[in-house]
Amino acid sequence: MRPFYLFLMKYRQPKEVDEITKFANHAYEDHSFPKQSDDYHEVSSYLELNGDYLDSMTIFDQLWDQYVQIEEGMH
Repeated sequence: MRPFYLFLMKYRQPKEVDEITKFANHAYEDHSFPKQSDDYHEVSSYLELNGDYLDSMTIFDQLWDQYVQIEEGMH
């Protein structure tokens, strides 16, 4: 699977129109984000400790579900 970060980056926008674009934009600016990871627990733990820019982990969980569906569909 490609890393979650690459999936998330497709949601980056110059203007933060919703929580997803806000998350993507901030993750892009977060130089410590686990950019090579495709492991839910690694990314989730990182965000719980360092993702103060993420208003709710629900946003991450929803995106992770989409990510897994798309990635599994590619294989």
